[in-house]
Amino acid sequence: MRLTAEPMGAAEVVAVARRGEPVEVDASVGRSMAPARAVVEAAIASERVVYGLTTGFGALADTRVAPEEATELQYALIRSHAAGLGDPVDDEIVRAMVLLRARTLAAGCSGARPEVVDALAALLDSGVGVAVPEHGSLGASGDLAPMAHVALALTGEGWVLGDRGQPEPAAPHLAAAGLKPLDLQVKDGLALLNATEGMLALLVLAVEDLTMLADTADVVCALSVEALLATDRPFAERLQRLRPHPGQARSAANLRRLLDGSAILASHRDSLHAVQDAYSLRCAPQVHGAVRDTLDWAATVRDRELAACVDNPVVLPEDGAVESTGNFHGEPLGFALDLLAMGAAELGAISERRTDRMLDPARSHGLPPFLAPRAGTNSGYMLAQYTAVSLVAENRRLAVPATTDSLPTSGMQEDHVSLGWSAGLKLRRAIRNLTGILAVEALVAAQGMELRTSAAEQQHDRGQDLRPAPCTARVLARIRGEIPSMPVDRFVAPDLEAARRLVASGALVQAARLRPANTSEVPA
Repeated sequence: MRLTAEPMGAAEVVAVARRGEPVEVDASVGRSMAPARAVVEAAIASERVVYGLTTGFGALADTRVAPEEATELQYALIRSHAAGLGDPVDDEIVRAMVLLRARTLAAGCSGARPEVVDALAALLDSGVGVAVPEHGSLGASGDLAPMAHVALALTGEGWVLGDRGQPEPAAPHLAAAGLKPLDLQVKDGLALLNATEGMLALLVLAVEDLTMLADTADVVCALSVEALLATDRPFAERLQRLRPHPGQARSAANLRRLLDGSAILASHRDSLHAVQDAYSLRCAPQVHGAVRDTLDWAATVRDRELAACVDNPVVLPEDGAVESTGNFHGEPLGFALDLLAMGAAELGAISERRTDRMLDPARSHGLPPFLAPRAGTNSGYMLAQYTAVSLVAENRRLAVPATTDSLPTSGMQEDHVSLGWSAGLKLRRAIRNLTGILAVEALVAAQGMELRTSAAEQQHDRGQDLRPAPCTARVLARIRGEIPSMPVDRFVAPDLEAARRLVASGALVQAARLRPANTSEVPA
């Protein structure tokens, strides 16, 4: 992709972060950054008192720093602020952070030098991954500690990821990649830190992943509708129009398309049990659709932030002003991340209820207990549902908002923080859990559908036709291409992992042809 001063799209961020697309800095970037840089240099030359240029930071903002120490101040800043702790976050998060910060600096309101943008782009293209610990950011002033770890690695200090994914000293890896350590000058270090890019990176990737999982939830729900001899009548367009939520309409339309032509549904359309299905089936468009509406709002927040220029202080070249701001506060992003965690929890909760219904002979309309043809000798998918329940339970804990848990820092100067980074990390875990929950439902529903169709084949002389819909038949074939049916008990964990990979890759959505092939994938 070509990096300019203009806002970039979420798809570009995903391509660079997740697929390693190379980054080329456009020649116009230097021209865009020059006016603000001239203001910074003039401020230093005039010995003006300017926050972050000739003062300390945070609670030390009233402490004057001599002009001759202004460069040393930048190095001291990133060394002291690179104070994270814990395991490194996934490299795709860091790559997204690096790209997003390069774009913000290129916008020309931070006062950094173009060499900083060039160094960030070169780091991305080198394949060297920075080791950014998971703990340290409070989401105000932005993601200070995570970005400080990135900045320190650029200078040849700090940590990068070694061959085994563990932190190692940066200098040898930079040298091996042909990268020269970045020499910081006035404002460069501070401009690298005061960023919402960590939270924004998490939001960009989460919206991408959860959008695909919302489609997957519709797909596996359709499998369950057939396996449970449920009905598609509540999904009718004329009924959905009575409650005009756009997400609900999209999920209902998906379910109608997925189930169109189902002989299974046609076989019992007028039977008594199909008058009103359980909520986990009948209300799927309402629940799945609410998550879709939440995603639409989160995508709006994402796109606004992708167009933002977040720093402190900011430089306004038109009048030479250097102004302190609060734009680094992560509350808008934190709210979006917290709400998406609630959505992920609910998609998983309703999926697990459908799974449980298929395993219970009292509610499955003729399926054997736990989908084990020889129940008693075999336990079937009994324990697979346990796994889904454990993931649902954890997601309910992860759905507790992080943004309502502010604690003051920096000598009460930063007396309210967003904790948006924490909201993003817990959302990321919730999305991984949701992937597993949907995988369990897909595996169980596939078994249930096959038991239905095999029973129909055995009763063919009675004219019973229980073929699935064309869309769900393709999904079933895709699952069986990786995971054979389970007529007798076997080691289940490998099957669950294979199903999780199918869900994470978007393969089930592609098999259903709800969307074109997507090279993105939910992280393992």
